[in-house]
Amino acid sequence: MRYYPINLDVKDRVVVIIGGGAVAARKAVRLLAAGAKVTVVAPGLAPRLAELAAQGSLVHLPRSYQPGDLAGALLAFAATDAPEVNRAVAEEARARGVLVDLVADPRSGDFTTPAVLSRGELLITASTSGASPGLSRRIIEELEPLFDDEYAKSVMLLGRAREKLLTEKGGTAYNERVFAVLEALDLHQLVKNGQLEVLDQILLKLSESGAEPGPEGAIKKDPS
Repeated sequence: MRYYPINLDVKDRVVVIIGGGAVAARKAVRLLAAGAKVTVVAPGLAPRLAELAAQGSLVHLPRSYQPGDLAGALLAFAATDAPEVNRAVAEEARARGVLVDLVADPRSGDFTTPAVLSRGELLITASTSGASPGLSRRIIEELEPLFDDEYAKSVMLLGRAREKLLTEKGGTAYNERVFAVLEALDLHQLVKNGQLEVLDQILLKLSESGAEPGPEGAIKKDPS
């Protein structure tokens, strides 16, 4: 395994994209959705980027890359069609300790971005470590029909239940048993059928009983 998978919080962090084409636009849209402060350095912009710049959603520097453009950035994307520019961006990034994605030469960068299926806070990603982005996208397309919008509601409800339990009871063994019960539920189907009261009843019962152990064989897994 070449890459270590991670979910990165970029909210209010500076991310610089060098290049203004369609690939840069896709990167910018996803970064903005995650709350990043995006700066795009490019003489011209693809229509979607131009629209975002006009809305004030990102900062556009209408010129070619210059050394110093990555100052203060958490991440950088080199997304131009000029290999020498991309290499210069990578050199500055590494000198500054900024992680960089070389879009046209992913194995020479520090990270790659996977194909993503998003349903609210549920993120399902597929990556070929830069070998075949097209295959990653195809895998996500095959998964899309399996995960409808009800999954977003399910994750939201589980998140609220988890937050409530941790607030009221802290990190206790009781909570672990409750989480095991919740994770064993077919919550997606309950949401799809409009049976949200079932979740409330289960939580109330667990709270009143002190939470009996979860389903036989329930195993604590990596919470990620």
